[in-house]
Amino acid sequence: MTSEPEQPVHGEAAATPGRRSFLRGMAGGVAGGFAGYAYRSTPADPAAAANAAAVQGRLPAVPFHGKYQAGILPAPQRATAVVSFTATASSRAELAGLFQTVTDRARFLTAGGTTPPVGIDGPPSDSGVLGPTVIPDGLTVTFGVGSTLFDSRYGLAASRPLHLTPMKSFPNDDLDPAQCGGDIVLQLSAGNTDTVLHALRDIAKNTRGGMQANWRIDGFSSPARPAGTVPRNLLGFMDGIANPAVTSAAQMDSLVWVNPPASGEPAWAAGGTYFVVRLIRMFVEFWDRVDIEEQETMIGRRRGTGFPLDGTSVHSIPDYPDDPTGDVIPLTAHMRLANPRTPETASSVILRRAYNYNRGLDAVGDLDMGLVFTCFQQDIKRQFETVQTRLIGEPLVDYISPFGGGYFLALPGVTGPSDFYGRSLLA
Repeated sequence: MTSEPEQPVHGEAAATPGRRSFLRGMAGGVAGGFAGYAYRSTPADPAAAANAAAVQGRLPAVPFHGKYQAGILPAPQRATAVVSFTATASSRAELAGLFQTVTDRARFLTAGGTTPPVGIDGPPSDSGVLGPTVIPDGLTVTFGVGSTLFDSRYGLAASRPLHLTPMKSFPNDDLDPAQCGGDIVLQLSAGNTDTVLHALRDIAKNTRGGMQANWRIDGFSSPARPAGTVPRNLLGFMDGIANPAVTSAAQMDSLVWVNPPASGEPAWAAGGTYFVVRLIRMFVEFWDRVDIEEQETMIGRRRGTGFPLDGTSVHSIPDYPDDPTGDVIPLTAHMRLANPRTPETASSVILRRAYNYNRGLDAVGDLDMGLVFTCFQQDIKRQFETVQTRLIGEPLVDYISPFGGGYFLALPGVTGPSDFYGRSLLA
C-alpha cells in the first residue's frame, strides 16, 4: 500500500439557505469551543506518553472542509461504525435542514471543543462520554445517500446519480433485507471506539425527526503484525494490499471520483464517489480446521508474511504471465480473480477499505465475526460488480457468507463554513 495523501485543498464557501429549527437541536453555540481546544501536556515516559495519547485522543483533528470528504482516502482507523438510515423528514426543505444539521455536528465533532452550557433543569448538551471537552481523536464522518432517496418523496428523481441502484445480490449471497440498503449512510471512524460512539450519539440526538436508523455494524482495524506490514482480517490474512495509489491524482480521477459532465453524471455529484458496503460473515470455526497450504492457495498469498505465492515481499507484483496455468498461484485464487492485473481489467480496480467485526455468538452458539467490506469507485457496475462477478464460485465461498450492506454515493465534500452536505443537490 502507498502512503496516504494530504487532505484536499479547501474550496470556496457556498451560500447556505435557512435552517429548520426542529432538526438543528444542539448545533448552535458550539463554534466558540473550536479555538479554545488544546491538548494536555504529555508525560516524559514513552510508555506513559503512548497511553496518555490513547486515552486523551491525541490523534490530530482531520480537516473537515475540502473538495472531497476527508474519510475516503486515508487507511482504515482503529474503530468505525457504519449506520444506515431511512429519511423521515416530511419535505425537501426539512431534508435540507437534516443535511445541514449533520454537517454542523460533523464539523464540530471532527474539530473538538467545549459544548455550550445548559439552562436550569435542561438536559446536558453533550453525553459526557469523552469527558468535559470533546476531543477529535482523528474522527472522520463519511456521509452518503442511497438510490431510495431519489423516489417521489423529495422531488429528487431527476437528480439521481447515473450508477446509483439498489444493491445487487450475487450467487452465494444470503442477504437479509433488514440489513440492506437505506436512504442515507453514515460512517464514523476514529482512533478509539468511545470517540465513534460519542459522535453517533451526538448525531442521533440532533437529528431525531429527520432520519431513523435501519441497521448498524461496528468494526475495527487490527494493528499491522508484524509492524510495517498490513493489517489482517479474521481469516488471518493481510487485507487490502493491492490498492490504487491514493497519492496519484490521475488514478483517483479515473477510478474513484465522480467527474461530470463528461461521465453523464449530474453536475451536483462532482467530487463524490460511489460507496459500497458489504457485510460478510466468516465461518471461522470451519476455516480454522483447513490445512494452511489449502488456505494459502485459496487466497494466493502466504498467511504469515503476506507474500504472493510467487513473491518475496508483501508488495511483490505477482507474475501471472509467467504462470499462465496457475501452477504457482491457482487461477481460482481470490487475489488472482479479484485483480487479474491485465490491461483489460485495469479499469475495474477499486479503492478497498475493510474493517473486521465481532458480534459475539449467533442463535446457535457459533462465533459471529467477519468483515465490514467497504470500497470506493467511480462506477459500481464497471468496478465492484465486475470484480464480484469474477469471484462467483471461488473456493472461498464455502467459508464466507455476505449478508448485508448497500450501494450509496458518498457526497461531495463540504467546501467551507457556510456549505453543507448535498447543498447543490437540494438547492
